[in-house]
Amino acid sequence: MLGDDTTAERRLRLLQAEFTQHAKTGPGDGRTATRTESPAPLNLAVIDRIRAAVHEVVEHTRTAAPGAGPLPADTARVYDWARQNTAHLGTERQQARETLIYRQDLEHAIEMGDTGVIRKHPCPGCGCYGLAWRPARQRAACPNRYCLDDDGLSRSWQLAALAHHHIARQFATKSSAT
Repeated sequence: MLGDDTTAERRLRLLQAEFTQHAKTGPGDGRTATRTESPAPLNLAVIDRIRAAVHEVVEHTRTAAPGAGPLPADTARVYDWARQNTAHLGTERQQARETLIYRQDLEHAIEMGDTGVIRKHPCPGCGCYGLAWRPARQRAACPNRYCLDDDGLSRSWQLAALAHHHIARQFATKSSAT
């Protein structure tokens, strides 16, 4: 396959194992009101994110291959399941699948606090490296002061655009190598 096939799976597994637990706080973290109810034992926002990611992959796979088999018991194996059930499809559909998986890989990394994955991508507009993640906008911004949009602001890109350009480059390299 293209690149490291297990990166998204590893990040989903890590997100599931490590980031679903609430952060432990100790004394001296500030004053808070006395709780009337105990908090959920898990970080529900991360659980919801994992469920949404798995649901998106399942919907995409079942749309492309309605006869796809049953889901694996381990949710992190959903990416392998999707690849196995859509391996017979044409190049465009496989590229769409890989783009979806790679975008989710980026989302998992950012959810875990690893925004450095964004810096490894060239700007789709000008090609320079060093994109910076802007959490408030949920976009990657180009550091090149000459890379501007129509309003004169620095160009910024959604993760879907970065994933699309990254996977398209990989598929182009793969097709030109054969």
